[in-house]
Amino acid sequence: MAQQLLMPKATAIWLVDNTALSFDQIAQFCKLHPLEVKAIADGEAAQGIKGLDPIATGQLSRDEIARAEANPNHKLKISEPKVRVPESKRRGPRYTPVSKRQDRPNAILWLVRNHPELKDAQISRLVGTTKSTIEQIRDRTHWNSTNLTPMDPVTLGLCSQIDLDMEVEKAAKGRPLPTAAELGATLQPAQETEKLGFSYDREDEKEKEIDADAVFAKLKSLKSTTPDDDDDRY
Repeated sequence: MAQQLLMPKATAIWLVDNTALSFDQIAQFCKLHPLEVKAIADGEAAQGIKGLDPIATGQLSRDEIARAEANPNHKLKISEPKVRVPESKRRGPRYTPVSKRQDRPNAILWLVRNHPELKDAQISRLVGTTKSTIEQIRDRTHWNSTNLTPMDPVTLGLCSQIDLDMEVEKAAKGRPLPTAAELGATLQPAQETEKLGFSYDREDEKEKEIDADAVFAKLKSLKSTTPDDDDDRY
């Protein structure tokens, strides 16, 4: 893979300001049009961009610039990087070793039972299987469903714990909040609450009635005892 120039316009600005290179040479190196480089030199384009030194970034050497300044027909060549960064591989289905492929149905059964929120695509990414196999295990129509035993895919070495946690977290974000019925908490019916309130009112009324009778009884007893006290005094 050919090396790509970092920030072409910023590099062109620096080359215009700090070198005697021609517009064509700068345009060829920075993959720009010569008229665009001329506009940069005239201050008509890229006014708000700060120049980037390609020597400091290791993409161009001073000797290469000197050779290009001495020869107008010389084309600038980008310097070879000191560190090779491997190209990112295209992510495809997870490869499962032949020795562990027989354990995939057990891992799928474990995921289906312990993490029902996972989608088929997520299970497929974790253990490297197909959606049809997952559906067969869900519906118990798999040819070996009677002999399957749920086993943790991390223990089997089919995926890492980090990958499993990430997939479970993704599935949990898209899952709706549990309802009150799912949590086991239900509201009391209105009839029950009405009965409770009615009974409380009745008890309060009874207490008030009892208190009133007691007060009147005490008053009567006081009235009956006061004349006798007056007679004793005389």
